[in-house]
Amino acid sequence: MTAVAIYIHTPFCPSKCGYCDFNSYAMTGPIVERTVAAIEREIRSSPWAGRPAKTIFFGGGTPTFLSGPQLTGLLAAVVETHPPIPECEITSEANPGTIDAEKFQLMRRAGFNRLSVGAQSFKDDDLLTLGRVHRSGDIERAVSLAREAGFNNLNLDLMFALPKQSRRAWNQNLVRVLQLTPEHLSLYCLTIEPNTAFHKLRAKGALSLPDEDEQVHMYEHCIDVLSDAGYRQYEISNYALPGRECRHNLCYWLGEEYIAYGPGAVGAVEKDDTRRRYTNWKHPERYAAAVESGELPAFEGEVLTEDIRRTESIMLGLRLNDGFPIEGLDLREGDVQTLVERGWAEAPPGRLRLTREGRHFCTEAALVLMG
Repeated sequence: MTAVAIYIHTPFCPSKCGYCDFNSYAMTGPIVERTVAAIEREIRSSPWAGRPAKTIFFGGGTPTFLSGPQLTGLLAAVVETHPPIPECEITSEANPGTIDAEKFQLMRRAGFNRLSVGAQSFKDDDLLTLGRVHRSGDIERAVSLAREAGFNNLNLDLMFALPKQSRRAWNQNLVRVLQLTPEHLSLYCLTIEPNTAFHKLRAKGALSLPDEDEQVHMYEHCIDVLSDAGYRQYEISNYALPGRECRHNLCYWLGEEYIAYGPGAVGAVEKDDTRRRYTNWKHPERYAAAVESGELPAFEGEVLTEDIRRTESIMLGLRLNDGFPIEGLDLREGDVQTLVERGWAEAPPGRLRLTREGRHFCTEAALVLMG
């Protein structure tokens, strides 16, 4: 059987950050144990049991909000249901405020071999504004504990264009993160999503954000700084040392299959020569009730038609620095030429990729190609 990417969603967090629109809940008590048990049951009763795992990724929420035994118990269920291929990348997201040495050591012994640490900023004022539970010193401590536990593949997340953030402050964050020598960095521009606390603050005029020119400068600056430090930008927001690209996320950007478990998890799997996408019930109680009653926890699904897959291939492929193969996508030569003439794209034989300038216009470029 073909190996596939596996995603496990753990929806719990110590608190809900002001910018977050992920399926996450600041919940404690019996619902956590109930949900963990339901996720394990969903995994073990999977209709795709036996398909090998090429990557395994625990996201959230905050996976390290769970206890060490809960987290490693879920991994054991995944490994038994989807035997990992050799050199399988097994990642867990981690909040610097929800870790300890014993938990990292337990995770490493259980088979996790990559951590993605949500640092976001090395400025305590920023962390308070964002609603994070950790402080700057916790980031260095988390990295140190991870290295001591044997993790030699670390990603750190940082955000820029934060409220009242200056160019100087952003550069200081880059200097600090490079001192920790992670193998991978994810650097995201703060996006204000609907139904978040930040969205409400901005609507009231109570959120002071850097303007567009400042955002562009911060983005361009991180490309230059990371390139000088030996990191290759391989996706609009992601940078890696040679050979340390996130293989799990590449599965998404390359339009491959992925199986997902947990509340609100989204998967896309081939069945009868048709790619179908499904979404699980989002609220932990509704999800757990469905699993406990023997129902499939997916509450909605769709067939990914050729038109949908074409659209997604273009939109996701443009995010990659290497671009995407154009064969079979029925791109109009005039549309491709339009992007090239604007300086947004390059078209080597059989491929299309955005230029450095074009990455600022990724959405606009996709709309041109989709007609």
